[in-house]
Amino acid sequence: MSTIVFSVGCLLAAVLFPGITASAEAEPLRPYKDALFGYPGVLREEDGGGFRVVDYQELRDINGRDQIPERRVKRSYVSLGVKSSQADETLDLGGRSLDVTRVGPDRGAAFTVIFIHGRGGDRRLGANDFSFGGNFNRLKNLAVGNGGTYYAPSVRSFDAAGVADVAALIRSAAERSGGRPVVLSCASMGSFICWGISRDQQAAAMLGGMMVMGGVADPAFEESAAYKARLPVFFSHGSNDSVYPAEAQVALYRSLRNKDYPARFVLFETGSHGTPVRMTDWRDALNWILER
Repeated sequence: MSTIVFSVGCLLAAVLFPGITASAEAEPLRPYKDALFGYPGVLREEDGGGFRVVDYQELRDINGRDQIPERRVKRSYVSLGVKSSQADETLDLGGRSLDVTRVGPDRGAAFTVIFIHGRGGDRRLGANDFSFGGNFNRLKNLAVGNGGTYYAPSVRSFDAAGVADVAALIRSAAERSGGRPVVLSCASMGSFICWGISRDQQAAAMLGGMMVMGGVADPAFEESAAYKARLPVFFSHGSNDSVYPAEAQVALYRSLRNKDYPARFVLFETGSHGTPVRMTDWRDALNWILER
C-alpha cells in the first residue's frame, strides 16, 4: 500500500473520529476462562503462526463440553453476572431502525465488537449464553470485563439494505466510543455483510478489523476500500464445512499473505459449518486485531 493511500485513510478516520489514533495503542484483553476456551491443540502452524490447524474432536468439544449437546453448555463455561450489563434495544440510526442486543456501556466503550448472524438467525443467536459451547457468554464477559461493548443485531437481509443497516451501526458505535476500535465479526451467510462493508469507504475507515467465521470467500476483496486500507482480517473455518468449503477461504488467505497483507487463519481439523462459532478463541482473535 502506498504512503498516499495510507495517509488519506488515516486523515479520513482522524477527521471523522479524533480519538481513533489513540486506539492504535489499545491494551490486550485480559484473560477470561482461557483454560476452557483456548484452542485444544495446534496440529500445524505456517506463516509464523499466521495459519494454524487446530485439533477439533466432536466427542470432546461438543459432547464433553455440553450438558445437552449443541443446546446447553455445562455451567462452568458461563458467568451470568454479565447479564446485568445487557439490554435489548431498537436503535434509530439516522432513520434506520435496527433491533440489537447490547452488552456493555452505550457510550465510551474501549472497543466494540459487532456479531452478524447467518441465515435464519437474529439477535438472540449472538446473545445466547448457553449455545455454541458458551462462546458468546465468554465474548460478553471479555467485552464488559475490559471496558468494551458487544452488539448482536438482527440483520433483516444479506443484501445492500442489510449492509446499510450494519454500516449505520458501525458509525453509531464509533461515534459513541469516541472513535475507538470497532471489530465486525460475521458468521456463515453473515459474511456477505462483512464483504459488503469492506466496499464502503466510510464504514471501512471506522473499523479496526474484521472476522469471518465459516463464511463465503470474496474473490473481489482485493479491490475493496478495506483492502486498500489494510484492514486486518481474521478467518476461522472448519475443514469439513459442506456449506462454504474451506478451500476457497484458504485460497483467499494465501493470496492476501502473498501480498504481505495482515491476515490470520485458524482451520479446525474435521470441523463442520458451525464449528468456528463454537470454537474460535475470541480473546486470541481480538487481541491480534487490537494490537494491529
